[in-house]
Amino acid sequence: MEARIHRKTRIVKLRNTSLDEIRSHGHALTPGRYVGVKAAEDDDESFTDKMERLIAKLEEQFAESAKLEATIAATLKDLRDGK
Repeated sequence: MEARIHRKTRIVKLRNTSLDEIRSHGHALTPGRYVGVKAAEDDDESFTDKMERLIAKLEEQFAESAKLEATIAATLKDLRDGK
C-alpha cells in the first residue's frame, strides 16, 4: 500500500488499497489504518521519572509563558498610552 499526502490540503490519497481491505475495516478511511504507524520506542524511563521530568519542564514553560505574557501586556500598554 502507498499513501501520499497533498501538501496544501493534507488529504491522504491511498494507492494499492483494495476495496476488500477497506471493507474489512468497516469502510473506515482513517489513513493510519492503511499507511501504518511506527511503534513507539521504549526509552527505559520509568513512568514516575518521566512524569516528574515532564512536569518540571511544563512548570518551566509556564514560568516562561508568564514572563512573555507580562512583556506583551506592558508593550500593549505602552502602545495604548502612546509611548
